Amino acid sequence: MPRVGILGGTFNPPHIGHLVCAEDARDQLGLDEVLLMPVHRPPHKEAVGDPGPAARLLLCELAVAGEARLRASSLEVDRGGPSYTVDTLRVLHDRSPEDELTFIVGADMAQSLGTWREPAEVLRLACLAVAGRDGVPAADVEQALAPFHDGSRLAFFEMPRIDVSSSMLRRWIAAGRSVRHLVPEAVAAAIDEHGWYRDTAPRAEGARQEVQG
Repeated sequence: MPRVGILGGTFNPPHIGHLVCAEDARDQLGLDEVLLMPVHRPPHKEAVGDPGPAARLLLCELAVAGEARLRASSLEVDRGGPSYTVDTLRVLHDRSPEDELTFIVGADMAQSLGTWREPAEVLRLACLAVAGRDGVPAADVEQALAPFHDGSRLAFFEMPRIDVSSSMLRRWIAAGRSVRHLVPEAVAAAIDEHGWYRDTAPRAEGARQEVQG
């Protein structure tokens, strides 16, 4: 039974923290692969400075190129509209019902599962893999999720604290600062080539098709 991890997010842009999280979950939980799943549109917030879902998908593809058992998924970008986790998990389950799905989140996000759409269904369709975070004890996460499962749908993994965020990178790029080593080299090159995240950067809905031909 293939064990498939899903790391969802805006990835605006993807950075080393995302990759470390995906790799640590993959290795510690014995996942066969991890999908980076960029949203088409976040359901509860605006994607600030968004160059467009196609551009963010391209950046995810560049970020995982050559990485063992990591790949980008276009499922939510192709579907369009706001991206809800439960809908995505249903599609993945229907496509490959034999897969064992694991949804990867930080501890702070795991605590908020009760505010998601159909939280019990999320945990029926996928196990929740929680990255440890300072200030959020595992016991607090377990308590918050207790109403939605029998205790068997939750796993924890460790990852180092990496103080890099997409919002920080957007500010740095807009200010003309280098983000070298904070994003994969191919991601940095694409951002520079297209002028994404600069104050005058245009939207780039067709960027993935343009770059890939």
